[in-house]
Amino acid sequence: MVLKMIKNVPTIEAQPAGGPESLGPAVDPQQPAGDQKVRWWRPLFLAPLIAFFSLAVVLLVGLGRAPSEIPSTLIDKEVPQFDLPPVQGRSLGLASRDLSGTVSLVNVFASWCVACKAEHPVLMKLAAQHIVPIHGIDYKDKPTDAAAWLDTNGDPYTRTGADRNGRVAIDWGIYGVPETFLIGADGRVKLRHVGPLTEEDIATEILPVVMRLRNAAEGTEQ
Repeated sequence: MVLKMIKNVPTIEAQPAGGPESLGPAVDPQQPAGDQKVRWWRPLFLAPLIAFFSLAVVLLVGLGRAPSEIPSTLIDKEVPQFDLPPVQGRSLGLASRDLSGTVSLVNVFASWCVACKAEHPVLMKLAAQHIVPIHGIDYKDKPTDAAAWLDTNGDPYTRTGADRNGRVAIDWGIYGVPETFLIGADGRVKLRHVGPLTEEDIATEILPVVMRLRNAAEGTEQ
C-alpha cells in the first residue's frame, strides 16, 4: 500500500536559483544547433570582410591616381637641410644653401634606374637651352657607377650631390627615382613631379611655373 502511494506522488522539476531568465535565450527546437551557432557568430565573421573591402577601396583610389599627382608635404616649405659631397669626378656637391637666390630644378636619379635612362635625354636638352639650372641628387649609387653614368650619357647638372645611404632622399619624401622638384628663388619647394619627365611635362608643367616664379621675383607678374 505504501509503495503504491509513493508511485502516485507527482514529480516536481527544480528550477535554477536565478529563475527562468537564467536558462538563457530560448532555443528553437525546430532549428539544428549548428545553424543557431553560425547565426550567433555571423556578425563577427562579417567584420574582417568589411575591413578588407574598405582597405581595398582606399588602395584602388590611390592606385588610380597618376604618379605625378602624388602630393608632397614639402610644397611651399623650405627645402630640407642637407649637405652632400659631389659625385665622383665632379667638383661641386649640393647643399640646401645652394637652392636659394634663383629658380632651379632638383632631379633625383640613379645609374641603376631604368626610368632615369629614358628621362636623361630630356634633361640634357633642357640643360642645353640654359633656361633653368638643374641640380642632381644621386640616390644610393656606387661612386664608380654614378661617375660612369654621367660620363657616358652626359651631365645635365650644375651641381650633383651623392646621397649614398639615401638619408637625404628620405627627408625629401622620395617614393622612388626619378623625381623632380622645382625650387623657387626663396628656397621653397614649388612643384613636385614623380616619375620620368617628358618633353611635354617640361613644356606644359615645368616651364610655365618657372616663368611665373621668375616674373614674380622680378615684380613683373601680370
